[in-house]
Amino acid sequence: MAIIEATLLADTILKGFEQSYRKFGQITQDSQHRFEQADWHGVQHASKQRITAYDSMISDLSLHLCYQLEQPDVSTEFWQSSKAHYSKLIKGHPQAEQAETFFNSIFSRLFRHRGISERHLFIKTSCQNTLHYDRNSLCHIVPVEQIISTCLLQLVDKFKFNLPWEDLDRDITLIRKQLQPFVKSCEFDSIELIKAVFYRNKAAYLIGRMRGKRDRPFVLSILNNEKGALYFDALLTDWDDISIIFGFARAYFMVNHPKPSQLVAYLHELMPHKPIYELWASLGILKHSKTEFYRQYIEHLENSDDQFVLAEGIKGMVMSVFTLPSADIVFKIIKDKFEPPKTVSKKIVKEKYQLVKEHDRVGRMADTQEFSNFSFPRARFSQELLDELLKVAPSIVELTDEQVIIKHLYTERRMIPLNMFLRKANEQQITKAIDEYGSAIKQLAAANIFPGDMLFKNFGMTRHGRVIFYDYDEIWYMSQCNFREIPKATTYEQAISDEPWYSVGEFDVFPQEFAHFMLGRKEVKKSFMKRHPELLDPAYWRKLQQNIATGTYASVLPYRRRQRLSRKSKRTMINAS
Repeated sequence: MAIIEATLLADTILKGFEQSYRKFGQITQDSQHRFEQADWHGVQHASKQRITAYDSMISDLSLHLCYQLEQPDVSTEFWQSSKAHYSKLIKGHPQAEQAETFFNSIFSRLFRHRGISERHLFIKTSCQNTLHYDRNSLCHIVPVEQIISTCLLQLVDKFKFNLPWEDLDRDITLIRKQLQPFVKSCEFDSIELIKAVFYRNKAAYLIGRMRGKRDRPFVLSILNNEKGALYFDALLTDWDDISIIFGFARAYFMVNHPKPSQLVAYLHELMPHKPIYELWASLGILKHSKTEFYRQYIEHLENSDDQFVLAEGIKGMVMSVFTLPSADIVFKIIKDKFEPPKTVSKKIVKEKYQLVKEHDRVGRMADTQEFSNFSFPRARFSQELLDELLKVAPSIVELTDEQVIIKHLYTERRMIPLNMFLRKANEQQITKAIDEYGSAIKQLAAANIFPGDMLFKNFGMTRHGRVIFYDYDEIWYMSQCNFREIPKATTYEQAISDEPWYSVGEFDVFPQEFAHFMLGRKEVKKSFMKRHPELLDPAYWRKLQQNIATGTYASVLPYRRRQRLSRKSKRTMINAS
């Protein structure tokens, strides 16, 4: 192939990227309108549309290039030339990092992940200063003067919404009171907020920090009262709070900004413990998140020497899970054959994982990344792990002298399995964990997700003490389920039968049975029955189904009820005091 063909290929790929990003940007830009119109159905649709748009563009462009290139060949000279020209084209491009990933995606789609090397692809970025931002262009900045209310009003006025405030004086008064301890101690001299608004589900967030002797997060949550006005629902100033808002079990934000890398750089300053790839994912830029994950994975391998091993916990019937102890990631592969009583297929399991990717995870379902032909150094695999993988999934595990290549896998943040946490927990820890467990199930159900298998082994505990669901092969939509009472036995034989003597349909669920499988320990049962007894009542589940059927979407906010600002009028608050 001639050099001019390689140049034309680079031009075509960049045009494809820019078309794809325009589509991404348009969906994102419309998020303010959906928020102000309280179009929650539209929010869900837009989220799914944005996730699938990238793959659709890659498929269309790859097919087009197959015809243009006649017989695509992994020619080192051709792709080196194309990559070199592409690097020149994207120099100074506002989305250069994502453009590199788009180039990688096209190559991988054309050659089914063959020929992956730095010669052909952007394994390492060609961009300079990837974690850099201009504070003045990125943020609104207001110096803190003696009258904090005036400063807050100046800051709020910089954000242009098309709806009025429900009671701005009330909200500013409450925010000022919450900030008073910091003002008195002269801890900060300015407040800055990113100019772009972060939209997710039913909320809009203003993200920034207080600057001074010790920086602190400054996050304002805004809700729509669905009566034509907005109100501030919370001010969050704790480091853990902002980390939870950007947690790996949350839906992706919609943020309209021309240079997403600047957002990531700023957010990484606020949350330096969070991996870069998670911050990209939080913005909905999922393919580049995978690129950053792979770069971090390569770097971690170069700076560690421990071996991959089977993950702790009970082995799954559908998935086999392994990890690198020095990293906080697990790798999950689908087994070739499933152990009874599992009856799902590989295809269905993949569909369930995609469902979770596209759905509102309400902070209770771990995000995953899906990879094909993922390569590991064979020397880093324990023999026990190799034997296990070859036993349960020989069709997708390939060994060479130096590599273990897995044709399909998911990655996920590692957590402590809830069953193992409870085994070692004291009474106070059990109480908190079971409260979290019940809350997780309720919040998933309110978002139209029934977990299916609710055994403790299918949930994990995060470092923030949150319980997260991570086993997706049996999830259903709540609207699919038929919640039933267990019929009363009418004969002695029915009463002592080990098997159901009544008919059970595919989607029948008997909440009364949950107690038998989950509440064997006295301490666990005591905590569960004190806080979440309604989960054993079919009527509770049917009520949730009615809410979903009528379009009543519950607001699952990423902060505690006690952190919410009061919505009493200012006059009412004065009289009460």
